[in-house]
This record gives sequence, structure tokens and C-alpha cells, in this order.
Amino acid sequence: MGPVLAGFLQLLALTGALALAYIPLGTYMAKVYSSDKHWRVEKWTYRAIGADPDAEMTWTAYLRGVLAFSAVGVLFLYLLQRFQGVLPGSLGFDSVDPAQSFNTAVSFVTNTNWQSYYGEQTMGHVVQTAGLAVQNFVSAAVGIAVAVALVRGFARSRTGELGNFWADLVRGTLRILVPGAAIAAIVLVACGAIQNFSGIHEVGQFMGGSQQWNGGAVASQEAIKEFGTNGGGYFNANSAHPFENPTPFTNLFEIFLLLVIPFSLTRTFGVMVGSVRQGYAILATMATIWLGFTALMMWTEFAHHGPALQLAGGAMEGKEVRFGVGSSSIFAVSTTLTSTGAVDSFHSSFTGLGGGITILGMQLGEIAPGGTGSGLYGMLIMAVIAVFIAGLMVGRTPEYLGKKIGTREIKLAACYILITPALVLVLAGISMALPTPPHSMLNSGAHGFSEVLYAFTSAANNNGSAFAGLNANTDWFNTMLGVAMLLGRFLPMVFVLALAGSLGEQKPVPVTAGTLRTEKPLFTGLLVGAILIITGLTYFPALALGPLAEGLAS
Repeated sequence: MGPVLAGFLQLLALTGALALAYIPLGTYMAKVYSSDKHWRVEKWTYRAIGADPDAEMTWTAYLRGVLAFSAVGVLFLYLLQRFQGVLPGSLGFDSVDPAQSFNTAVSFVTNTNWQSYYGEQTMGHVVQTAGLAVQNFVSAAVGIAVAVALVRGFARSRTGELGNFWADLVRGTLRILVPGAAIAAIVLVACGAIQNFSGIHEVGQFMGGSQQWNGGAVASQEAIKEFGTNGGGYFNANSAHPFENPTPFTNLFEIFLLLVIPFSLTRTFGVMVGSVRQGYAILATMATIWLGFTALMMWTEFAHHGPALQLAGGAMEGKEVRFGVGSSSIFAVSTTLTSTGAVDSFHSSFTGLGGGITILGMQLGEIAPGGTGSGLYGMLIMAVIAVFIAGLMVGRTPEYLGKKIGTREIKLAACYILITPALVLVLAGISMALPTPPHSMLNSGAHGFSEVLYAFTSAANNNGSAFAGLNANTDWFNTMLGVAMLLGRFLPMVFVLALAGSLGEQKPVPVTAGTLRTEKPLFTGLLVGAILIITGLTYFPALALGPLAEGLAS
């Protein structure tokens, strides 16, 4: 079997698995967030934190809950790293320095999981399990909660109440993420991923020195890392490491994990607004972009230019021979079109155009299918923009799901789509202009600029993957990337929840002959076009200086 055919069959199998999980998981999540019953363990949790799960919240109260919970998470994780040296199970590692502690705390709380450190050489068992792994669960649950609040804004009328943040957070964690990750961890252990709390072992001599490995609760963290679209690896090599991702099957399984919740949330959306066809329209948009990017990535990486690539069967530099070009291409597209950031290959070693595809995938806003929750609310914001554009074309007030898109709504949507590009382009430009930050670049020219552009694109979009080649463990990059992650996560949430509150207060608008049918293929095409055009106009100059210049020159 040739490598191209193998890649195509893997993509086909992955698509089939996602299709099988779509209806049951999406429907189950809708029931989770629509139920008025509480599990006993949930009641204990509410008593412990002093929350009333049945009290409805306005968008401002919901936002305060999101921000307060996240602020406590940042502080706790920061202190856990700063005191690592005196904690049990530290494996002899020192406390993490302040700038890197800040960067890592912000990174995991914002569901970014950017890592400017070597996991196996920096973090002990307590920080990994009680700190990083816990945030993998709750940061993903926060993202889903905000998406559900926006869906309620579309589904409800004449009320500013969007549900209860604490109930949504606890249910998302205990009813969705914990059982799903537990099953996934068992599968990974059965396939060879490690799960222990062993210390550091010397495993042999390497180039005159000893080679050491430490164990850890890897399978359980790997499971929620993918299932919650987090991305932070136990080891520096991330999902290219055989302890995290031992076989071609686990590689495909991990891709499935990072895609299944974001895609299935479109079913949840359709059920909650009372029209599954609306969910199918959003799903079709996400799937069109994902499949298109995957096909384009495979084409660029399988292109046989030169004898070395012909012998290897594609651009194999920086890719694991266990996975090959096809599976690595699917993983790279999936991890950058979601907010996962896990990698099974080095994106810096992709072809010039292939590296550009990974950057562009994040610059779309990670909405195809995006992260846990963030992908759905990002796509719904783009749907609001699309119906506004359609309304301008025909000269009537735009409507979406029976709600008018007026001045307030379009201003909030516009602020949402502008804040992340502003963070990326401004901070990347400042970094290139200052004398010190460019010294962190391994490469010069277009590829070196791509390293910096990728870093800020990854941080501001809460992706977390790295282009490789950039030394981000400096005070400048630790601090500024941390700022980009914070603002890129929580400022958009402000606009999302404000929009949800505005929509929820409206009364439904009856469907007329002039109403745009947003469940039809025509709207899906309009939405795909709007996403690509808006992203292209925003980022094309920066892409032309980096990956496009490199790709056209090669």
C-alpha cells in the first residue's frame, strides 16, 4: 500500500468514527446542559464552593463566575510551580522561575497549554497531576459552558438569564470530560502508553553520557489533553513521544479524541435551539474547512520535488516514521484547526506552504471545528457576521434563529473577530522590531518570521502548539505570550456572553418569505466564504512575509 492511499484510508476511517459518535455524544451533551437534576457528587461540590446551582445568571454574573474561577486557577497553579522544590513527588526538580510559572499558569488555565519548558525535566508528579491535569479538565469545561450560554441566548426569549455557570462547569467536568477521559486513558494504556508515578531511571549510555527517563501518569493526562483540546504534553516531544503515543492506532485515536467534542457540539446546538438542521449547517461548514485543509496539507507534504522526497515518499523531515506523512498531516491540520496544540511532528519542518496551512488554520479563529466550546461559539459569531452580510445584500434587517442582528449585536460580533488579530499582529510586530526578541529565532528570513508569527498566533488563539526553532523561554516571550493568552481567551468571552445576553432579551421574530434560510447549503457556502475572506484580508500581509514567501521561493 502506498503512503498516499494509506493517508486517505486513515482519513476515511477517522471521518467514519466521528460520524458514528456525532449523534449520541451531541444529544447526550444537550441533555446534560438541559437537565434540572443534580447528581449527589455534584451537590457535594456545590456545597463545598457555596454555589446555588438552580439560580439563573445574567450575562454579567455568568462572566464574573468565569473570570473569578479562572483567576483562582491561575494563582493556584502559579504558586504550585513556585513551591515545587519543597513539594513531595518533585523528582528533585527545583521551583519554576517566576516568568515561566506565570506563562505556564496562564497557558493551562486558558486552555492554551503552550509550553516553554521541557516537561520531563521541569515538572514533578504533583505539578503535573494536581496542577496541569486538573486544569486540562476545568479549562475545557469553562469553554463548553460559555458556548452553552450563547446557545441559550439563541434558544431563549424575553429573558437575560443564561443558566448557572457553576452548574455548567461541574456538569461538563463530571458528566462529560471525566468519564470520556477515563475510557480514553484505558485504551491508551492497553495500547502501550505508560501510567505510573515512578522516579527517574537511567536507561543507558548516550554519546558518552547517561540517558535518563522519568515516568508519570501519562496516559490519563494524554487522554484529557486530547479530549479537552488542551495539548500540553507530559514530555517535550508531545505526541511524537512513544510513551504518549506509541502506535499508529493511538495516533489516529488521539486525532479522534481532539475532534469528537467540537464536532458533536454542533448537534448539541441544534437540539438545544430546537432545530437539528441548524446544527447540521454549522457541522457542514466546519467539516468543509477541515477536509479542505487536510487535503491541501496532504498535497503539499506528498509533493515529490527532488530525489530525497521521492525516496521518502513525501516530506518526511521532522515526522515520525511510525506515522508517516499522511497521518502527520491529518494530525497537524486537526490540532491547529482546534485549540489543541498537541503535535506528533515538528511543524517547522513541514514544507513552506504546509507550515503556512498550520498558521492559517489557527488564524481562522480555530472554528473548524475549534476547541471544546470555543469552536462552537466562534463559529456562531461568524454565522452572525454572515447573516449580516447577507442582509446588506438584499437590503433587509438580518435575522438568525429568529433573533434580529441589530447594531448592538453586530458591534459585539465585530469586536470578537478583531481582538485576536490585533493581539497577533501587534505583538508579533513589536517582537520583530525590538533588538532582543529576534535573537530567540533559530532561523532568519521568512522562516524566522514564521516562527514568531506562529508563536503569537498560537498564543492569542489559545492553541498552544509551537513552530519549533524559537527559544520562547525568555522573560520577553514568557511574559508577552502570557498576556496574549489571557487577553485572547477572556476578552472574546466578554463579547460572546454580552451577545448571548442581548439575544436572550429579544422576542422571537416570525419567519417570513424574506427570511434567510440558515439551515440550507447556500448559507453554508456563504459562511465558508465569509470566514476565508475575512481571515485572508486580515492576515495576508503577514503570511506573505513568512510562509508564503518561503513556499514560493522553494
